[in-house]
Amino acid sequence: MLHWYDWIFMGVGIIIIILCLLQGGKSEGASGAITGGGLNVFVKTKERGAEKVVSILTMVMAIIFFIIAIVIELTNSSASAASGINMMF
Repeated sequence: MLHWYDWIFMGVGIIIIILCLLQGGKSEGASGAITGGGLNVFVKTKERGAEKVVSILTMVMAIIFFIIAIVIELTNSSASAASGINMMF
C-alpha cells in the first residue's frame, strides 16, 4: 500500500528524470575523443539562462529526493521497531 509520501517520492523522481533529459550535452562524447575534436578542455564556459535554471533545479530536486528517502527510511524503521517487527536479515 502506497502512502502519501511514497507518491511525493515518485513525483520528485519523475521530475528529476525530466530535468535531466532537458539538459543539453556538455561535451562531444566519444566521437570527439576519437577524432580529436573539442580540444578546448580548459576553456571556461558558463551556463546561462535556461540551462542554468534547469541545472539548479536538478540539483535542488536531487537534494529533496535524498532527504525524502532518508525521512521515509527513518519513518519506516521507527514504525517497524514500534510494532516489534524485526527487519534484520
